[in-house]
Amino acid sequence: MLDTSRENAPATADAASDEPRGCLFALSQPPLLIFLSVVGGLLMMAAVHDLFVL
Repeated sequence: MLDTSRENAPATADAASDEPRGCLFALSQPPLLIFLSVVGGLLMMAAVHDLFVL
C-alpha cells in the first residue's frame, strides 16, 4: 500500500512560505496576460470604431 503520510516529507520552498499568493501573482502569468491583452484590444477597437466610424 502507498504511504501518503507527510511526516518525513521534505519542506519545499512553496510550503515554507506562509503567505498565500494573491492577485498580482495570478495577473503575472503569461497566458492570462495574453488573454487580457486580446480582450482589451478588442474593446479598444470597438470603442475607436464607435467614436470615429459611426
